[in-house]
Amino acid sequence: MGESDKLKETVKQIFTEYLNQHGHRKTPERYAILDTIYSIEGHFDIDTLYSLMEGQEKFRVSRATLYNTIVLLMNARLVIKHQFGNTSQYERCYNRGTHHHQICTQCGKVTEFQNEDLQHAIEHTRLRSFNLTHYSLYIYGLCGKCERANKKMQKNNIHKKEK
Repeated sequence: MGESDKLKETVKQIFTEYLNQHGHRKTPERYAILDTIYSIEGHFDIDTLYSLMEGQEKFRVSRATLYNTIVLLMNARLVIKHQFGNTSQYERCYNRGTHHHQICTQCGKVTEFQNEDLQHAIEHTRLRSFNLTHYSLYIYGLCGKCERANKKMQKNNIHKKEK
């Protein structure tokens, strides 16, 4: 059994325990959604998940089922939701290292990065009457590609005005 299979088996057990504890049904569709999510590397949205699930002959699920299952998976701490601008993105979160996100305000590109100094500073910040369990850090700005494109456009506009 490979690492990916072991991970999927572990999250399936965690999800089963969560469903049992909270009186939810253990449907094949919910487990197929969990399996699909834990096959995705990185962020995904509901449309992407829907497309991936649509390709499976055995488990055709509605968008409502996807949304409802995502909520259960978030409550079970197996999936985390991110709000990048106007779009909701999700990612699996069990057994994933802490990472941060850089978001380009022009093209919307999201880049993950790790920084031990930032992580250490946040995790060791004393919070009054609050127990930190996890966090997300979003840094907004321009990616290198958009920055270069903007400078090129400004340069071209200056040359046009001079003529």
